[in-house]
Amino acid sequence: MAEKACVKRLQKEYRALCKEPVSHVVACPSPNDILEWHYVLEGSEGTPFAGGYYYGKIKFPPEYPFKPPGISMTTPNGRFMTQKKICLSMSDFHPESWNPMWSVSSILTGLLSFMMDNSPTTGSVSTTVAEKQRLAKSSLAFNCKNATFRKMFPQYVEKYEQQQLSEQLSPVLTQRENSRPLLEKLGNSVQDDMNRVEAPKDNKNRRKQSFPTWMLLLLVSIFGIVMALPLLQL
Repeated sequence: MAEKACVKRLQKEYRALCKEPVSHVVACPSPNDILEWHYVLEGSEGTPFAGGYYYGKIKFPPEYPFKPPGISMTTPNGRFMTQKKICLSMSDFHPESWNPMWSVSSILTGLLSFMMDNSPTTGSVSTTVAEKQRLAKSSLAFNCKNATFRKMFPQYVEKYEQQQLSEQLSPVLTQRENSRPLLEKLGNSVQDDMNRVEAPKDNKNRRKQSFPTWMLLLLVSIFGIVMALPLLQL
């Protein structure tokens, strides 16, 4: 059972996080247990974790803020073991260094900063940059298989579904873009063929229009000569 001071402090911190969100950090308490918080760290650009979404939990003691919490990460990340407590100066591994002035936001900001470092600690692992990048790319898909994550962070589930839809539409859009020059070339070819067909028609029409003119003149001349013959005989 959480102490009254602990509940009041955690409620205050949650309101502060909602009012002024921390960059690359999202966190909220469990609906059924204010001592259990769920968080998501977003990998920073320019690091092997860029594009990654790292889900984990913070377990606060009933005596918080006078005692430090336990911190663990659920998403495979290439930096920390999953489902294992992480050793930090602001975690329950080092109660002697804990400062009651630290808050949820400062804990998670410190965790994110330490994640970018390569210093070994209890609960850390060593992996290549390529492995971290691979895990970052697959992190959101991994998280969305977790029922608790889906319930706690619907905004990330929606983001994942949009990514899936975009990936499905991408080949169709690419194919359409690739076929556009071919369609334009085909359209131009058809237009050229139509122009070539129209040209002879125009020439033929001009010939048809010029034929009656000279024939009419010839007939008029012959008719004039025939009518003039009787007059010449007189």
